[in-house]
Amino acid sequence: MSWAGKILRVNLTAGTVAAEPLNMDWAHGYLGSRGLGSKYLVSEVDPKVDPLSPENKIIWATGPLTGTMASTGGRYTVITKSPLTGAIACSNSGGYWGAELKMAGWDMVIFEGKSPTPVYLYINDDTAELRGAAHLWGKSVWETEPLIKQSLQDPLIRVSCIGKAGENGVLYAAVVNDLHRAAGRSGVGAVMGSKNLKAIAVRGTKGVGNLRDPRAFMKVTYEKKKILRDNAVTGQGLPTFGTQVLMNVINEVGALPTRNHQDVQFEGAKDISAEAMATPRATDGKAQLITNQACFGCTIACGRISKMDAGHFTVSNKPQYWGASGGLEYEAAWALGAANGVKDLEALQYATMLCNEEGIDPISFGATLGAVMELYEMGVLSKEQLGIEAPFGSAAALAFLAEETVYSRGFGKEIGQGSKRLTAKYGHPDLSMSSKGQEFPAYDGRAIQGIGLAYATSNRGGCHLRGYTVASEVLGIPVKTDPLEHEGKPELVKAFQDATAVFDSAGICVFTSFAWGLADVAPQLQAACGEQYTTEELEKIGERIWNMEREFNNAAGFTKADDSLPKRLLTEAAKTGPAKGKVNMLAEMLPKYYAARGWDSEGVPTAETRERLGL
Repeated sequence: MSWAGKILRVNLTAGTVAAEPLNMDWAHGYLGSRGLGSKYLVSEVDPKVDPLSPENKIIWATGPLTGTMASTGGRYTVITKSPLTGAIACSNSGGYWGAELKMAGWDMVIFEGKSPTPVYLYINDDTAELRGAAHLWGKSVWETEPLIKQSLQDPLIRVSCIGKAGENGVLYAAVVNDLHRAAGRSGVGAVMGSKNLKAIAVRGTKGVGNLRDPRAFMKVTYEKKKILRDNAVTGQGLPTFGTQVLMNVINEVGALPTRNHQDVQFEGAKDISAEAMATPRATDGKAQLITNQACFGCTIACGRISKMDAGHFTVSNKPQYWGASGGLEYEAAWALGAANGVKDLEALQYATMLCNEEGIDPISFGATLGAVMELYEMGVLSKEQLGIEAPFGSAAALAFLAEETVYSRGFGKEIGQGSKRLTAKYGHPDLSMSSKGQEFPAYDGRAIQGIGLAYATSNRGGCHLRGYTVASEVLGIPVKTDPLEHEGKPELVKAFQDATAVFDSAGICVFTSFAWGLADVAPQLQAACGEQYTTEELEKIGERIWNMEREFNNAAGFTKADDSLPKRLLTEAAKTGPAKGKVNMLAEMLPKYYAARGWDSEGVPTAETRERLGL
């Protein structure tokens, strides 16, 4: 049935590791990965728990298609209660780690309690044990992974770990695997650090061989891979340019948030775009971009591998950054660049390598830095406080404050708490461009109305990957809708949110949804798991997952008031571009969204909705 059928439960307080059977009723109703891991979390954790206390739990979960030959079947998620937002957190990552866990024979790993000393978990197929990690504590991601491989004498081991940011309690610390793939958002790495858990090292040799109908599965996955190959986005745009293909596109439609959302277009966008990454530098005649890279089983290969100019001021005396490493993706390039008015491509690459090396979310870091730069220009923050002059556009400030933040030094300790806490402390909470305390990604909700509603209603706070309406509103996938029009967007947002929950829970990459719909996912799940996974059933599963997450947040204390956007997006009109003169029409969209969801006027699922979804 494509599930391994068992989970690993680790009590860090007691130092015990035990196998238990997977709850198959839950698996059938929530698929796996995001949905199934969240079902375990909400069933076992008090919604009001302190996220950094031993009572919180953290779960690594795969999906039924993880580790199979389904395209992009390498995804896994980390689920916990977020220290950044206080809401449910579920952060998705690619690379090879998720497939390795599945091939070792495990659907998920649940950690509870707190270890009295630093430890890491070693899994080798059916055997698993906690090992001391005192020698790894204080090490970066880039140091931790090779040290574990060396000590275990196995270069094929896959490692999911934290760097110093997670150890030091940066509230948006990431969990990083394969050196530069990350479960990046919502502070899952901070929860890992709070438990004295440094890493999970996995070696799996079993493979995934328990498909319901292997012959049918091979046939349907081959057919669906052809759809990805023939699609303009998944077959051409993403392999050639990566997610950075969006930089100039979003800037041209006037939806590129710039200088902490003061503007919607960035004059330096072309300098930090995919095209710029592929253009030889004037300094050494070499392009920053070296090649693309794919995660496990991926036929898209949107990942970037880049190499910096060794003479750039950020690395001229730091040879450890001269080699090839994970390159800029669109969200990071925007957050480190346009959000701060910085157009120095090499400085952006340096900052993204720091984020990978020590494990922090570049979106939350860059967006928080945007608020810091605005506060600096207002005179609220000074050079003496920050340690450097920090006007918008300063590559030097970006590099310096990135170092301070990843190492939790100086003012970097405050930046590491996120924009909501920082702006409130300095008397200007409206300057936090976030929802539920999580910073927005690279799309302006005034120029793309649906994404604004998606930010406000996202169960994990400001996020594009919980309902990427940009696909429809800008790219015309699966149908073109007007980004400036707010009518019809509540229904569009709901459809995207529910469908994305299915993609995430199946264990495949959401980027396949540029070419696939649920009608393409259904036959793959049917061949792997069971005939009951029709398109209609998957729609219901996605809706069930969304409402389950919503109920956890409601029980945690969130209300209708938290389905909000910053004052800037609601009252300060866009200054340029197609959206000039427009604000986000959240007040008109939100009641219709609640109605489409089957929620009451306060955003609470009705008894009828709960009964229909089996909650």
